[in-house]
Amino acid sequence: LRCSNLKGYNIPGQVERLIATLFADDTTVFLSAEDSFDDLKAILDRWCIASGARFNIEKTQVIPIGSKAFINEFRQNRRADETHNPIPLSISIAEEGEAIRILGAWIGENLDENTAWPGVVQKIEDALERWQRAHSSIDGRRIIAQCIPGGMSQYLATVQGMPDKVEKKLAKIIRDFVWDKKTLGRVSEAHLLASLETGGRKILDIKSRNKAIQVMWLKSYLNLSSTRPRWAF
Repeated sequence: LRCSNLKGYNIPGQVERLIATLFADDTTVFLSAEDSFDDLKAILDRWCIASGARFNIEKTQVIPIGSKAFINEFRQNRRADETHNPIPLSISIAEEGEAIRILGAWIGENLDENTAWPGVVQKIEDALERWQRAHSSIDGRRIIAQCIPGGMSQYLATVQGMPDKVEKKLAKIIRDFVWDKKTLGRVSEAHLLASLETGGRKILDIKSRNKAIQVMWLKSYLNLSSTRPRWAF
């Protein structure tokens, strides 16, 4: 792909064009409006013949990017240029509001910011419900809260951000879990979140964790060296 004539995306500040990203068995290809899907398929077919592997073209999903007019025309004609053949009907083209998952992140046109989160929140609630039966000590619950709500939400919060609504919901889920859903005898949330050295319980602070993630984003954007990640351009 990188040695092909496909134009891909030219990113200001980047010498090499963006044409493909690969992770394990997932491949994302970036085509310009001038690139033909037939040319891409021909390259993939040659690679399959040479390697003996099989590329599952039926699972390919296309996400059109550009102006509203371009996207609507692309969906209607199933091609970016009138000189190209239409993309086969067996290949899905994402509709407006349809979320496509790429390496754990949800990508699409005009997506609701909460689209990616209901499933994650439900998994967290289900996992904590199972741990609830163990009736662990508050220190045990602190560790569990760090591993379950913290661990299961961190990646998505890093790649996609966490909406305020979800952040507040997770904070409440953690509080209820730590207190075993009891409403009497609770101390303040500030005391729960405070460090052990100051007499607190050092319970996971989702809001502060998310702010730390945003600081790391900012650090990447402000990195003007050769190690600046491509997504920050």
